This record gives sequence, structure tokens and C-alpha cells, in this order.
Amino acid sequence: MAEKVRVRFAPSPTGGLHLGGVRTVLYNYLFARQQGGDFVLRIEDTDQSRYVPGAEEYIYECLQWCGLQPDESPQAGGPYAPYRQSERKELYRQYAEFLVQEGKAYYAFDRPEELESMRERFKTAENPSPQYDHKVRQQMRNSCALTFEETERLLADGVPHVIRIRMPENETVTFTDMIRGEVSFNTGLVDDKVLLKADGMPTYHLAVVVDDYLMKITHAFRGEEWLPSSPVHILLWKYLGWSAQMPQWAHLPLILKPDGNGKLSKRDGDRLGFPVFAMNWTTRKEDGSTELTKGFREMGFLPEAFINMLAMLGWNDGTDQELFTLDELIEKFSIDRVHKGGAKFDFEKAKWFNHEWIKRSEAGSLKSEVRKAMELQGISITDETKLETVIALVKERCTLIPDFVDQARFFFETPEQWDLAAIKPKWNEAKQAFFTDVINYLQQQTSWVPTELEQGFKELAAAKQIKPGDVLLPLRIMLVGGKFGPGVFEIAGIIGKDETVNRIKRVLEQL
Repeated sequence: MAEKVRVRFAPSPTGGLHLGGVRTVLYNYLFARQQGGDFVLRIEDTDQSRYVPGAEEYIYECLQWCGLQPDESPQAGGPYAPYRQSERKELYRQYAEFLVQEGKAYYAFDRPEELESMRERFKTAENPSPQYDHKVRQQMRNSCALTFEETERLLADGVPHVIRIRMPENETVTFTDMIRGEVSFNTGLVDDKVLLKADGMPTYHLAVVVDDYLMKITHAFRGEEWLPSSPVHILLWKYLGWSAQMPQWAHLPLILKPDGNGKLSKRDGDRLGFPVFAMNWTTRKEDGSTELTKGFREMGFLPEAFINMLAMLGWNDGTDQELFTLDELIEKFSIDRVHKGGAKFDFEKAKWFNHEWIKRSEAGSLKSEVRKAMELQGISITDETKLETVIALVKERCTLIPDFVDQARFFFETPEQWDLAAIKPKWNEAKQAFFTDVINYLQQQTSWVPTELEQGFKELAAAKQIKPGDVLLPLRIMLVGGKFGPGVFEIAGIIGKDETVNRIKRVLEQL
């Protein structure tokens, strides 16, 4: 590409980061890295009424956890700072006023009650939600309907007003979307969007165009919910004289509910029992109470699995490969292989990705998160080497990080309960005597090697004319507490002679 690729992710700091938002980050990031370009994070906080304290910091933490660090941002700075729109407020009015002078926008002085009255007056069965558009603008209080003198007097008197774009009545706006091909809109179906609010802050429509121009953004990837706004943005690029610098557009498909059509929402996650945010998010309600929404990170997903899963929600490389590292995604990613249609979210498939990534991860890389999960359940970890050995032994049985607690707890603390019901039906005096001999055998061992322990155990069973299979399950339950876990002699090898003997004795007493 002739010019350096520059892409941006521009979230609003209003709440938790939806997995659809993270996927938008990912596709931007992959494209930028593949093309040797820049990835910009810009905070779009123009709607101060919806601003939530802590939400911006949460966005940074999410991207850091995912390993998708921007080259330029409010935190990192950069040549086009500031990257927070509220700090760029003075920039936008000049462009809005320029559009008014060019006849492409106008002042609107309508009070809230006048707007409400308009909606009632123009409501019909066919049009239950009338828009402020070319059909009604001449009947409202704005500089299109008022005389020049009346407009000047209202401005001089400081009457609150907004600036709206003046949409053409019947033009076709056409552009080429990198995913969808040629897309056309009739401007007569689009309302006169507010560009500059009464408080002097721009709306998204003006700010995104001005900032993309000033920050030299070359490609704009965003969710398809923004597709209806495209004609407004394209006309703004044209009206401001910047058509030649307009970025290429790509509107990404929606992530859909798993059980039907429609965009996946937090409500769907609550209803079906899975997260839709990257990380935990706490919402403060009007009554002062708080509501915690769980995230993928806290549920026990690895960032590698989360990113891999998101990449495949709407894209593939044309092969059957499903597991990709971030570097492989950068190498393979192609915007023309992003699907036009939405992708249904499948939580079971998401867990499959995590299970596969846990299996392929080195035990050392899992150690920190597993230790945290253990300590949250009151399990103290003092031996790091032992922890790493245990992780390597049980990781293939774990789908989420908290699974390590159940699969590995017994390595670090003696079970408090045993599944005796699984032993008792086939228990007899011969087995009781056999395990008494096993205790004596184990206490005499000077070497504590799992393979040797297994061989000795089986030889002892043969001498007592007991099938090894009949006593291996009781041994497992004695050491673990239940019918699960890795090889029983590997378990004995890790917990040691004294603890192995101790656990067998405790269960024999109960039997």
C-alpha cells in the first residue's frame, strides 16, 4: 500500500467491553500489524451524560490482557494527541460552523418540548417515529425556516442550539465496503443528524470524521450497526473537502445470540449463563447498589484462547485450521475472508478453544493463574516446583482455570470427604487385609518412583490372588477422594510416602 496503514478503535467509556468490541479491536490490530501500520486507540467520550468513571481504565486493562496494545492512545500518547475527544472539544466547532457557512448544515433552536410535539404531529401508522429530516425541517425552529435576521438575533441572545447536517432530499450515496462490496443509500431516508450539541460537544458523527481525518486514519473497521450512519459520514467527508483522504470502510458482521437471530447482548449472557464482557464489570445502579457482570478472564479463559475464539467468529483462513497463535493470525488474516453474515456465539465452542489452549500451554505459563484460583479457595501453595509438576499432570482434564482447583486440590491438602459409596459394595475382609499389607509395603520403600510403586502394588495383589483392577479404584478414592485424577501412582509419587500411607489408613478406619 502506498501510504502507511493507520487503523483505530474508538470505544465510548460507558461500561464493560463486549466481546464484539474486542473482536473489532482484534481485526484492526491484525490488519495493522500485517501491513506494518499503526493501531490507534481513541476514547470517544463526547456523550458526557453516559460517561462512567473507571470505564476508560477498564478498556486499557482489557486490551493489555488480550495482548492487543495500541501504538497510540491517551496512555501512550502519540503524534496526533490528544486521543480523548473531550480534550479535543475546541477543534470541532470550527468544522461545524464551516458546514453552516457552506449551506451543508444549519442551526436548530428547537426546545425538547418542541421536538416532542413534532414527533406527535407527524406520527402516522406508517411512520410511528418521525425523524427530523427534509420533510419537517421547514416547520421547525432552525436557520432553514427562520430568516437570517431571526437566526442572528437568536445566536446573539445566546439561545441554546445544536448544529444539524442538512441531508439532501433525494441523492444516492454509494461506497465500496471491503467486506460487503458496493453499498448504496438514499439520503431522503436519513434524518438531519446533530453534529454539534448545545454544550459544544460534537456527536459521534462529526467527531469520528474530523478525528479520522486529522489522525490520518486509512481504514475504518467497525460493527455493522454503524452501516446506516455511513451516508452521513461519507457526505461529511465530501462537504469538508476531504473525499480524497476518506478511509476505506469495512463493516464487521454482528455476533449473534446462540439461540436465535439478533445481536448478542449482556441479557443473553445472563439468561444462558455465560459472559459477554472480556473482564468483570461492576455496574453501579441508581439506588446505589452494584451488580457484577462476570467476564471471560475471571471465568478462567486464557487470553490466547479468547483471542483465537473471537478471530474465528466471522472469519477463517480457508482451511480447517482452528487453533492460531496471535502471530499466526497476523500472518493469515485477510479482511476479504471476513463473512458478511453474523456469527452465532457458541459458548461450548468457546470452552473447547480454552481447553485446547490449556493443553498446549506450558505448565509454567499457567502457574500464576492456577495459583490465584487455588488461593481463592483457601489452598496454600508453598512449593512452586510441585505446582508446576501438578499442572503438567492435570491440565488435559481442565477446560477453565478454576477446574484446576478440583483436579489438583488433593495434591496440596488431604481430602475431607471420600466417595465411600463407590468402594463399599465390593469391599470385603480380603481387601481390608490387602490394604494393610500395602501400608506395610509402602512404609518399607526407600525409593519412591511411581513405576516401581505400581509394579510392587500389582505383585502384592497377585500374591494375594486379587485382580489389580479390583483394588486400583479403592486406592484412587483413598488418595483423591473420588473417581477422577491422573495416574494413581503418579499421584502417590507427588504427595509422598507419609501422606500416601496416611490417606490409606484414614479410609481403612472408615471402612
